[in-house]
Amino acid sequence: MNRLGSGPVGSAAAAAAGQYRVCGNCRKVPKQEKRVQVSPPLTRGPSAFIPENEVMQANGLDERTNLLVEEYSTSGRLDNITQVMSIHTQYLESFLRSQFYMLRMDGPLPLPYRHYIAIMAAARHQCSYLINMHVDEFLKTGGIAEWLNGLEYIPQRLKNLNEINKLLAHRPWLITKEHIQKLVKTGENNWSLPELVHAVVLLAHYHALASFVFGSGINPERDPDTSNGVRLIAVNNFCVCDLANDNNIENASLTSNSLSELEALMERMKRLQEDKEDEEASQEEMATRFEKEKKESLLVITFDDEIVSTDVSRYVEDPGFGYKDFARRGEDHLPTFRAQDYTWENHGFSLVNRLYSDIGHLLDEKFRMVYNLTYNTMATHEDVDTTTLRRALFNYVHCMYGIRYDDYDYGEVNQLLERSLKVYIKTVTCYPERTTKRMYDSYWRQFKHSEKVHVNLLLMEARMQAELLYALRAITRHLT
Repeated sequence: MNRLGSGPVGSAAAAAAGQYRVCGNCRKVPKQEKRVQVSPPLTRGPSAFIPENEVMQANGLDERTNLLVEEYSTSGRLDNITQVMSIHTQYLESFLRSQFYMLRMDGPLPLPYRHYIAIMAAARHQCSYLINMHVDEFLKTGGIAEWLNGLEYIPQRLKNLNEINKLLAHRPWLITKEHIQKLVKTGENNWSLPELVHAVVLLAHYHALASFVFGSGINPERDPDTSNGVRLIAVNNFCVCDLANDNNIENASLTSNSLSELEALMERMKRLQEDKEDEEASQEEMATRFEKEKKESLLVITFDDEIVSTDVSRYVEDPGFGYKDFARRGEDHLPTFRAQDYTWENHGFSLVNRLYSDIGHLLDEKFRMVYNLTYNTMATHEDVDTTTLRRALFNYVHCMYGIRYDDYDYGEVNQLLERSLKVYIKTVTCYPERTTKRMYDSYWRQFKHSEKVHVNLLLMEARMQAELLYALRAITRHLT
């Protein structure tokens, strides 16, 4: 079961939650803020979405995973995130190395600060899994226990990160050089630029990792809400049909429809490649297609802001602040971020490396690894070039954040990403805490779980890079 946090919700908060929404699946109108008992998911493995034997088979066959954990794990154990990522061991090595560097190696920030910043980032998405993990690490590295009572107990210097944490997590396009100046010019509580870059990298990393946790249905390492085999679930984010669905781990049967969907997708990929060889669209047409795709992303259903459960709320300032579509209908919106004007390769990489030594190399390796990772397979088909599909997934995430690549034809996104996949991508990227197993099961029904984990890795890294581009551009403008 994908859990959105635990702990009782206050009566005042519950009273304020008298809002209704329509379930996109059963069309019923469930009232928010109930608590129901459900039996545990059929899998007790690392993921509620992926059968345990598939994950165990992957890391059981690969001793490299165990060596990586011994060398780079901060917790000293094979946690559930690592087990699911170990399906793609090549990527896992890049991930663990960069994360270990952020948390343990020489850097501008004290170790307890690093883990508290991870807690603040994870709390924006109510990710109890990551919060629990870093509460433990915070205390192990000498953190002051009183800080865990909430944001009002932490130093003003850390409190000053609340604004940029909020913006990075939900609307990074709003970050300006003024936000940077405010942080670096606040007297005794100021941040040096190296410290700020370290903090920004941590915030972006853990926002994106929360997307992976929810998108992959990562099970808790420990579950304080389980008693006698029954778990209490706060269902303000679920319809009962989702809960019933989540309890059936093998519910996605392979039908003739799913087979035909696979064949149709492969045919579209082939046709796109052939069309590209025949003729290229003009720059004007490419720009038009981007704007069309950006506006169509509005049609992906979203829900009103959710209540933050009490165990997480102590780490959250302005809990009602969430993602808003970059291109709202009828509203003035900011100019599109033209990727060519500020690229990771030519601008962000060098800046982050200059201010926080070597992290740029590690992040760049991780971005390249996930973008280029391929086994040349699609479901049961082999010798397939999946480049166009991987690029469409990565660029669609950036499109939702207003980032446009002049040399990319956004018509490919519409050709390759079906609606159920777009719903999943938008939820995992922008509202990860609302992800359900039904969403995970609803797209690419013929594909392997390992391929869906690869999708989640792409979404996570695309999101992290988008956040970094906006933050680093603001830092660059502050410096010039």
